[in-house]
Amino acid sequence: MATSEYQVTGMTCGHCEMSVRGEVSRLPGVEQVDVSAATGRLVVRGAAVPDEAAILAAVDEAGYEAARVS
Repeated sequence: MATSEYQVTGMTCGHCEMSVRGEVSRLPGVEQVDVSAATGRLVVRGAAVPDEAAILAAVDEAGYEAARVS
């Protein structure tokens, strides 16, 4: 399973996590989304590396900014 990791700015609570998780999990090829407001980390897993531009757009749609870490 391919993994990509992002740093998300602006998340402060569980509702923030749910918003990001909801938007990212709708993307094609995404199988698992782990997000933490405490660390600002978003980890996305799928059979292939999920499209970075689509992930960044989904995070933006949720109201936050992200940058790829790995």
